[in-house]
Amino acid sequence: MPEPIRQWWSRRQVSRGAEVPYPVGSYRDAWQSFPMLVRQYHPEFNDGIVLSQIPPAADVFLCWQCDVGHVFVATPAEQRSRPGRERERRRSSWCPDCLEGARPRTPAMPMREGPVAEAPAGPRAVAPAVRRAGGAAGAAAASGASAAPARPASAAPAPARRSRQAARPAASTVCSKTPALPAGEPFASVCAPSPASAVEGELRAFLLERLEFTAGLNAIRLARPFFDHLEAWPDVILPELRVAVEYDSTGRFGLEHVGRREEADRRKDRALRGAGWEVVRIRTGRLPALGPHDLQVGSLSKKALEALVDELRVIRGALIVDAYLLR
Repeated sequence: MPEPIRQWWSRRQVSRGAEVPYPVGSYRDAWQSFPMLVRQYHPEFNDGIVLSQIPPAADVFLCWQCDVGHVFVATPAEQRSRPGRERERRRSSWCPDCLEGARPRTPAMPMREGPVAEAPAGPRAVAPAVRRAGGAAGAAAASGASAAPARPASAAPAPARRSRQAARPAASTVCSKTPALPAGEPFASVCAPSPASAVEGELRAFLLERLEFTAGLNAIRLARPFFDHLEAWPDVILPELRVAVEYDSTGRFGLEHVGRREEADRRKDRALRGAGWEVVRIRTGRLPALGPHDLQVGSLSKKALEALVDELRVIRGALIVDAYLLR
């Protein structure tokens, strides 16, 4: 149960036996990939406790203020999971008041005037009562007591029971445009989206100048569905090395690759590794590494790109990687 920050801090002082249970900077690394939350948090609204003193999993109410000036209360988990929907790529996603104002409102249906006609009695109205009566009669019969008939002879018959196959929920829709290839096979997909940023084009151009690999492939066949496709779309695919390269940043509004979208990245990496591929993520904006071969860099510089080639040597061996080097 979340509690106010003063009460939460007092309890931590007692449980940890210290005047300052969490020194300043204790959780700086956990918050640094959320620049928008660092900007929204103000110690003067939270008993002078700074954000780096609060564990991300703390069950405590914190006071936040968005860039517009809205002040609202939310727990760390609520704020860190706020950018969850794929289509909400705007600054208002970090503030519940701004998000409510940005969403289009559905106009209310006009109410009809005049008397409301009474619904005629039919099988739908009788069926629930029949099921209840039948259940009572069945319980009495199981206990050995005599019971009245479940329904009179003149009552409407109960609707036929649906088959088990019809009662099952519909399976999730999976795109049928993915070709029937073995899991792990790269191909050119018609469903793959266009590059989201110019940096991805720079990354692909550098690798084309540095390595010899089959260009024009943008998807990898998976063994299991990833969301509603049997394929994944890495930023760059190196088929000869079976390595997928991703470029990650927090984006313009700090929404990308954080919160729930970080969990989607982890799931994508597991799907690719399950198909026999390795993943290298170039992580900028102080994003934490997700895998053993991820590179944490300040920007996509020449030094970072050379570090990527070195990491490819670590994954596949210098002898194999150097055989594909162009210069």
